[in-house]
Amino acid sequence: MGMVGGGRGAFIGAVHRMAAALDGQIELVCGAFSSNPEKSKLSGEDFYLNPDRVYGTYQEMIEKEKNLPSSERMDFVSIVTPNHMHYGPAKMALDNGFHVVCDKPLTFDMAEALDLQKTVNDTGLIFALTHNYTGYPMVKQAKQMIKHDEFGKIRKVVVEYPQGWLSTLLESTDQKQAAWRTDPKKSGKAGAMGDIGTHAENLAEYVTGLKIKSLCADISTMVEGRLLDDDGNVLLRFDNGAKGILYASQICAGEENALSIRVYGEKGGLQWSQMEPNSLMVKWLDKPTEIRRTGVEPLYPESTAHTRIPAGHPEGYLEAFANIYRNVAKCIQARIVGKEVDPIYYDYPSVEDGVRGMQFIDKVIESGKSDEKWVEM
Repeated sequence: MGMVGGGRGAFIGAVHRMAAALDGQIELVCGAFSSNPEKSKLSGEDFYLNPDRVYGTYQEMIEKEKNLPSSERMDFVSIVTPNHMHYGPAKMALDNGFHVVCDKPLTFDMAEALDLQKTVNDTGLIFALTHNYTGYPMVKQAKQMIKHDEFGKIRKVVVEYPQGWLSTLLESTDQKQAAWRTDPKKSGKAGAMGDIGTHAENLAEYVTGLKIKSLCADISTMVEGRLLDDDGNVLLRFDNGAKGILYASQICAGEENALSIRVYGEKGGLQWSQMEPNSLMVKWLDKPTEIRRTGVEPLYPESTAHTRIPAGHPEGYLEAFANIYRNVAKCIQARIVGKEVDPIYYDYPSVEDGVRGMQFIDKVIESGKSDEKWVEM
């Protein structure tokens, strides 16, 4: 693996490195860890990398790695920069024959997203987007229960992602994460709805297997002086006729990362919370509520395949992240040796999921600014 971004002081870069390393299938061998070449070099020292493979720019990294023997060069690029820097390295990596894992959202704007989607399709290379919450075993169990029609036709979807860390004008203190996530030049047109609203949108579509057909959004900036939205409430209409509610907010004082989803069908429903990820609550119309637990059979193979340790040992955020990296690694390894991989490992968010997220951002902001309100996805 080569990495773009994620140097000293970066939060998400460290998460990606830990997740990638968890299963012993991926080795960090090179990187351009900062837009500051000196900081990139110092970061390479932190990671004990060969100084010759710590680069000042991502362009230099891709060019030099491409010229190494196939047995030595990186196999894929992990992009962990702020949103406005996703497209450039992803596009160049794909054009030069490298697979890509990219943090979300996909790109800065829709034009970049569509061009990147075309590049992925034209090259046939692997592209994964780290919507990491889809990696939890009980999220995969929920998806399979709905896929196997255990609840009948889905009627209602409620998904929420409240945080409280931006309840004040934190970006005015030069806090790095707050500064770029609330800067329209780096984050794009959306704040909270781009940062965490896309996680909620992706989780709703992933678990249900449905697509959002149209939406009606109320978008707000609650903290005076902030340049982007920090709170949003969205009504959803899905392609099977189901109705939904999505809210994402970063001004819910006291909340941590309380992502949760509830789905209701004709015969029952389910409830899952990211802060209690090993439990899936299953509710029935005509029998008592059940609690399904990670690692406790019977579970669908898709859930079991993404569980590492015996039941009762918590598996959390890093393990869910690692499931994406492990699946990507297995698919890349299979291509290298010319073998087929078990289809169960194709389960990682794709460039198409990224485009859906960018569409969601565009339509939420459009609806939030419009008096007409309902807009088509």
